[in-house]
Amino acid sequence: MSGMPIVGGVGQAEWARDLAEDLLATALPRRWAHTQGVAQRAASLTPVLGEETDTLIAAAYLHDIGYAPNLVETGFHPLDGARYLRDVIKADDRLCRLVAHHSCAVNEALNRNLFEALTSEFDEERPELVEALTYCDMTTGPDGIHLDVTERLAEIHSRYGPEHLVSRSITTSTPCILAAVRSVEAALSARA
Repeated sequence: MSGMPIVGGVGQAEWARDLAEDLLATALPRRWAHTQGVAQRAASLTPVLGEETDTLIAAAYLHDIGYAPNLVETGFHPLDGARYLRDVIKADDRLCRLVAHHSCAVNEALNRNLFEALTSEFDEERPELVEALTYCDMTTGPDGIHLDVTERLAEIHSRYGPEHLVSRSITTSTPCILAAVRSVEAALSARA
């Protein structure tokens, strides 16, 4: 598969769904369930994002592809996924940036000594889209079920344990994550 074509009426979201399913469904079925739930949350943001919703849904499908066993290079899934999209798939730069920076990834990049790689290779995307993707990811549990953000944060800590690098990174990222979720919830409330 090359480039991110929109061919024969297939848009970004459908293309991204097919790619993510190919990479995750068999190898990591629980991760695929989470990914589908994140994409469903993204679709619910149409009142806030309008025509940009398709881009958000595509990013939601792609945000965790860096976990796919055949894509792991650094062990840091946002960077591994974004590099794959950029270097192999030749995907749209916006999608690469969203995947690279989703859910306050910069904090985990710091803990993994990958901050320079992440920030020099991938600029940040518009805050509204990054916040929207963070909202979708951090209000969806590992099985694709909607969770309150505090339940999701507790689930991550429980899964990894308090001393794990991911838990430490999530602790550092919590203010950023909560701010993103509050911002999106406020935007949704204003449109209700």
